[in-house]
Amino acid sequence: MDERQLRILRELGELGSVTAVAEALLVTPSAISQQLRLLQRSIPVPLTERQGRRLVLTDAGQTLAHSAIEVESALERARRSVGEFLDRPDGEVSVAAFHSAAAAFFPLLLRALAGPGTPVPRLSDEDVAQEDFPRLTREYDLVLAHRLDHAPPWPDTVTATTLLREPMDVAMPAGHPLAAKRRVTPRDVADEPWITVHDGFPVLATVEAIAAAAGRRLRLAHRINEFSVAAEAVAAGGGLALMPRWTTRPHPALVLRPLGGVRARRHIDVLHRPERTARTAVRTVLGELHEAARTIQAG
Repeated sequence: MDERQLRILRELGELGSVTAVAEALLVTPSAISQQLRLLQRSIPVPLTERQGRRLVLTDAGQTLAHSAIEVESALERARRSVGEFLDRPDGEVSVAAFHSAAAAFFPLLLRALAGPGTPVPRLSDEDVAQEDFPRLTREYDLVLAHRLDHAPPWPDTVTATTLLREPMDVAMPAGHPLAAKRRVTPRDVADEPWITVHDGFPVLATVEAIAAAAGRRLRLAHRINEFSVAAEAVAAGGGLALMPRWTTRPHPALVLRPLGGVRARRHIDVLHRPERTARTAVRTVLGELHEAARTIQAG
């Protein structure tokens, strides 16, 4: 049995005929009869009987129709509860981000949502390979993910909007000979040792593109995912590294130089399952993430 069948039974008890129920529910009499037959199959005793030209409820039918009132009342309370949950402006919203995005976005988000009546953010850092970001949308309302310009789009199981298209610059010690250049090329940097990320993370593809443009393999001296740690390694003379232009904190011992001849840019996207934005609180946090992105880009 289902809610629709119980409602038909309840209406039949009040109206007394299939035709009257069909008119009340704006369907055909045959549709009403079919639903009553389906309901009867799930009940071991008769629910209706004929009294002259009228179709009336048996004692079992009346008992079930009375229960239908309780079911409809409970469902209506449930709908109201869901509606209140969806419309609530100050509900909890879970947000995950990879490390450099978390460092840039989380403080701005916390400040923007510090007032009364605003959503309550629940923040987590998640350092995963690019292909694993969509899976995080099962656990979090919003997921900040990164991919390169030429990478495949995110799967259509998630909704994705771009917050930033961020250039990736070459980081080097301030005293490095290449620091005198305003822009460096793949040939300029091909003979230097490199600090890059582990396999499966987007930045590595850009390092490989530099090698292809220079026509030789790069020497990958160190594998460090966290940009702040990589920055310290660059400052200590460990090699060059690609660094995001806007979402990493400036390091006093480093300079960043744009890279010519290679598309060195990453997307910072926010991923979510489509149904998550039915909640007012999630939509509010999503709007604040876009506002934070504008602040970050403006520098």
